[in-house]
Amino acid sequence: MRVLIVEDDFTSRKLMQTILSPYGDCDAAVNGREAVEAFQNALNSAKPYDLVCMDIMMPEMDGQEALKQIRAIERTMGVRASDEVKVVMTTALDDPKNVVEAYYKGGATSYIPKPIDRQLFIHLLRNLGLIQ
Repeated sequence: MRVLIVEDDFTSRKLMQTILSPYGDCDAAVNGREAVEAFQNALNSAKPYDLVCMDIMMPEMDGQEALKQIRAIERTMGVRASDEVKVVMTTALDDPKNVVEAYYKGGATSYIPKPIDRQLFIHLLRNLGLIQ
């Protein structure tokens, strides 16, 4: 599994890498702009990501906008909806407006609240068919 972790907070980014690295290769980006570039480069090199874990609130470009751009890139490149990258948004527990925006309007596959619960996160990845 190839994973792109998009998180501006160093500690949160390291936690995600610790959880996900046993399941595959993890790349990291610190904002939405870097995420979109990394996603585009991965598609161009025929090594697409299987999973993008992205914080909603970030500097330069937030997760909402990055998600919209990632979905637009997939459409432009002819990626079928069934083959879209799985995008799991991460957000603070008290942020229902942004969750609704990302999940229902933005095309996120799922979301998980912060602080990240390792077992809940692994269960989510299993349900998405990304790990066994």
